[in-house]
Formats: sequence, C-alpha cells, structure tokens
Amino acid sequence: MKEMNTNALQYKVGITVLRAEHMGMCFGVRDAITLAKRVGQSRPLTLLGELVHNSTVLEDLRDHGIKIESQPSEVETETVMITAHGASDQAKRRVRESGLELRDATCPLVHHAHKQIRILVEDGFHPVVIGRRGHVEVRGLTEDLVDCDVVLDEADIDALLSRERFGVVAQTTQPIARVRELLEYMKVRFPTAEVRFVDTVCQPTKQRQSAAEALARRSDVVLVVGGANSNNTHELARTCRGFCEHVHHVQGPDDVRAEWLPESGTLGLTAGTSTPDTLIDAVEARVHDLSKCSDGRVSRPQAVLA
Repeated sequence: MKEMNTNALQYKVGITVLRAEHMGMCFGVRDAITLAKRVGQSRPLTLLGELVHNSTVLEDLRDHGIKIESQPSEVETETVMITAHGASDQAKRRVRESGLELRDATCPLVHHAHKQIRILVEDGFHPVVIGRRGHVEVRGLTEDLVDCDVVLDEADIDALLSRERFGVVAQTTQPIARVRELLEYMKVRFPTAEVRFVDTVCQPTKQRQSAAEALARRSDVVLVVGGANSNNTHELARTCRGFCEHVHHVQGPDDVRAEWLPESGTLGLTAGTSTPDTLIDAVEARVHDLSKCSDGRVSRPQAVLA
C-alpha cells in the first residue's frame, strides 16, 4: 500500500481510498448510547423504539441486556428510555401515566428544534416542518401541535392551505441546501404570507453533507455506510449522487460488491451519524480484501480536506 498524501491511501491495484472530512457518529448519538449503557448497568432498561437507526448499534445494546420495544404496553421493565430522536410531551406523559420511570436520551439539538417550533406557534405562526412524514423525530416535533403541516417537496408545498404567517423548522437531519430551496419555493408559492424560518438542521448534519459533496466531487465510486432506515444516511447518499454517478448505500461490509470497485481511480467513503467507527473500518477492510491488496494490511486513510 503506497501512501499518496495525508488525505488518501492507494492500494497496489490502483484504487485510492478517501474518507470524508466529517463522517460517522455525532455527539448526540454517542451520548445517547453512553447513557443507555450506564442506566442499563444499574437496572433493567427498555428503549422505546430504536435508540438510533443502526442495526449494529442496536445489537450491541441488546448484548448489554437492554430491551427494545415500540409501545409502553409491551414493556416489562420498570424503566424506559426515550430515544435520541425525541418524543412529544404527550408520548412522555403516556409513559409516566402507565407507571414507568422515564429516562430521556433525546439529542440536545432535537430538544432545540422542539423549543423553536413552540416559540413560532406562540408567536402566531402556522407551523410547518420540512422533513419526512412519519419519521420518529418528526412525529415528536408535531404530535403536541393542534395544527401543523409536514412537507418534503414542492408538491407538498403546493398542497398547503394559504396562511398569513408560516413558521418553518426542519427535521435536524435534512440537507440544509434542500431546506433552503423549499423555503424559497414556499415564499414564491405564498407571496403575501410572512414566512419565518428557524434553522434547526444540526451542525453535524451540515458538516457531513458538505464533506460528502466534497468527497463525491473527487470520487469515481462512493460508499455511504449506515442503517437501512437512517434518514441522514439516505440524505448523504442522495447528496453524493448529485456529484458522483456510482454511489452505494451499504449497511456493513457484507453489502460491498466486488463489481462496484474500479480497477483504478478513487473510492470515497462516508457514513451516517449513527454509524460506529468499527463498522466504517470493517467496510474499508472489505474494500481492501476485494481489491486483493497484496501486503495484507488494512488501510487507515486520513480525512479529505474540504
């Protein structure tokens, strides 16, 4: 394996592997996992839903004795935990009323989004969330509201009723560029309305989106590592496809296929905010094995400089 520079390593078969400058687990996910394991060590614990959308992480939590259920009625432990995606006050109240002790692993940046949408409603704005309808985070943001709308594309905005004042926030894992496009479309669609936007897209998402674009521009193939139902991972893949023709979303090393790898050129590697470092390393090791690097070492490339 020949080191090209501080930002890339080249396999002997001619594949240069680049890692995105920002990729993988964010602080909110790491903190949620740490809290779950700490509470789980002191008492039996059940998570209400997937703590994060990554099967490897969830299996590790189960190995630590932590149960995962979707409804309070299914819980057999005395203590339950809200996931990093957050929950509505109504959902939390239902848990407490069922007699369960509630612990909260909601990401602070999701808490921030909850606060901002409440402020918009208090100020007289009709709330609109740019996000994926039905996603657990979006349900948490909207369930306490008497009236609200969730939009993800121009057609959703076309279907909105006219209002004097729209208050707009975004699911924390939405690409900020797409959010701004939809915001501008909303202003054109409702030219007489006041549209107030509070940016609730989290900084880790912005960093990973920007780094993914930079990576895709330099790559012949991109592998995006993350859970099958991870919204932020899907959005990373979508962003990469705007700048690279060959982009593949993989959950782990077993998903990587030899025919995806170029005989020469650059392979970019990025990952969603719930993807552990060990899984990223395993995917890269799989690339190494499939490319038949003869020196037997697993590469550890540095970050791509933005």
